[in-house]
Amino acid sequence: MGLLGLLFGWPLAPVRGVIRLGELIQEQVEREMSDPVAVRRELEELDRVAAAGLISEEEHAERMQEVLQRMIGPPAEVDAAATEPEDGER
Repeated sequence: MGLLGLLFGWPLAPVRGVIRLGELIQEQVEREMSDPVAVRRELEELDRVAAAGLISEEEHAERMQEVLQRMIGPPAEVDAAATEPEDGER
């Protein structure tokens, strides 16, 4: 790093530090959101709340779906051209 890089780099060091801290927090949250133990704990809590009658069956199903979706990831987008039959296949 040259003298100019050092001169202009030092004032930006706190900004780089905050950016790196944000990246670390995001990585930790993503790890915790997809951790099987945490997901199981959340599903068990949902079952307990539903059994106690604190939420409806519909809400229980929706929240369970959200938790499981977080675990497996977003649905893959299907290419429309790949799903259409070719002219000879109709």
